[in-house]
Amino acid sequence: MNRRAVLQSFATLAALPLISACSRSKTAADISSTITIKPLNKPHEEWRGLVSPAAYQVLFEEDTEPPGSSALNKEDRKGTYLCAACYLPLFDSANKYESGTGWPSFTQPITGHIGTARDFKMILPRTEYHCARCGGHQGHVFKDGPLPRGERWCNNGVALKFVLRGAQLPALRS
Repeated sequence: MNRRAVLQSFATLAALPLISACSRSKTAADISSTITIKPLNKPHEEWRGLVSPAAYQVLFEEDTEPPGSSALNKEDRKGTYLCAACYLPLFDSANKYESGTGWPSFTQPITGHIGTARDFKMILPRTEYHCARCGGHQGHVFKDGPLPRGERWCNNGVALKFVLRGAQLPALRS
């Protein structure tokens, strides 16, 4: 073994804790430290009468709506996308784009209004995201979006409510 190989091995070993820390999935403590919204302490069942059955399945049973089924796919007016359950603003229309996937897609959420978790439902790990306030499942974030961030926040349309810019936002539900 030559000196260069030995030095590279030491450098790799020294970096392992950093690599591990960066690649691990976030815990509740990690997520709560990045959230600026106070989470509601409301059981999911209490949302059943406040949202449509399809929205409830997506938001609180982590279902996925069929691709191409949401009118929000073609929504191109200026406005804000809210959580369909608690009405927390999640996305600005300036960050919406057509991804060709069949679901409303965004380049980034409103800072602090989204929480994330690792999801293994499709065997390979994905990053699931949810409303930071009510915990409602919104969709998944992927690393295949447009520059500069390279993120695609792929959302279930039924989990969102659109409000035109200039219109009064509904009061947050509690």
